[in-house]
Amino acid sequence: MNLKMLTMGAMALAMMTGAGLAGSTTGTSALDDSAKMSPFFTDAGMKTLRSEADFKTAWMAMKPDEQKAVLKDCGDSTINKSHADFCAMAKMMGG
Repeated sequence: MNLKMLTMGAMALAMMTGAGLAGSTTGTSALDDSAKMSPFFTDAGMKTLRSEADFKTAWMAMKPDEQKAVLKDCGDSTINKSHADFCAMAKMMGG
């Protein structure tokens, strides 16, 4: 009986650890970095995009590797759903 309890406890711990690790990778999108994304929006809640000209200025101010990370995240269908307008504009700027 003790062996069964130990085994079940170890399995539960392994499952919780795996779920914790999986959960820690979410939210790591470049699009979720408010410091990097705020120049593209007119409001603090980051709901309203700037004009195309202002967006282009902010886009050109980003480092090339940051632009690539944004475009990569925009290519992810799950991430793109919550950032569709931004991604459409970024794809227009980035190729």
